[in-house]
Amino acid sequence: TFTAEEVADMLEGLRVVVRGELESELIHTAHTNVLLLRQLFSQAEHWHLKLQADVSELENRSELLEQIAELEKSEFIAAGKKPSTEVSKAKLAPLSDVGATELLNKEIQRLREENEKLKVRIKMVETQATSALEERSRLERSLKEASLHPPADQECFVCVRACVREQRSPPATDLSALEQQVSALRADLQREQSAGATGAAALQEGLAASQHELLRIKQQLEVAEKELDSKFQDTVAYRNLKDMLARKNDSIKDLRKRLSRCVPAS
Repeated sequence: TFTAEEVADMLEGLRVVVRGELESELIHTAHTNVLLLRQLFSQAEHWHLKLQADVSELENRSELLEQIAELEKSEFIAAGKKPSTEVSKAKLAPLSDVGATELLNKEIQRLREENEKLKVRIKMVETQATSALEERSRLERSLKEASLHPPADQECFVCVRACVREQRSPPATDLSALEQQVSALRADLQREQSAGATGAAALQEGLAASQHELLRIKQQLEVAEKELDSKFQDTVAYRNLKDMLARKNDSIKDLRKRLSRCVPAS
């Protein structure tokens, strides 16, 4: 026989154990549901699908829980009779930048690289032209100073003047060649820009057509998803799932009420 105090201690210990097990089970169930929902959302995001939650369907929870129980029972019976075979379903490939968009990006990148190269060449030629002009100005100043202040030896002055003229003529020739090179580079740059603008316009038209086609496909996909959702809601499996969820929610409520009765009010 047990005394009343021993019985009370045993009941208290049993209450603590039941409460701990129930809390851990509820937490485990909640965490499992969160992980499953996370996997579902990740797959939907990967395949660019739109998910809609209809909260009004959860109002009749008892019916949903009953449907889920029936679905589990039917699945278990089917699994006991024969092994379940996985049905491979076709999946839509994720949409990405392909076709006209990819070509347009490549063409724009190529034109940018060509423009950068032409800019570097023009800058180099302009630097050379500036150096030639500075050399020419320096030689002209030297010649002018020599003319204003002739040296004592006239022959030396003539030699200096001749040398200056000889040094002066090559920069002028180089300058004209550099100017022609700059003009040719600018003409090439203008041709590249006009060709790039034409190609970009054509690619833009292709991109617009692709975007219209993409919108049309998305609309068709949304219509198909809505039809599939409506058909699924009309199936027996969905009703069984709904009923099962309702029954489980009611059982959880009942467990919580019983747990609140067992816990003494503080």
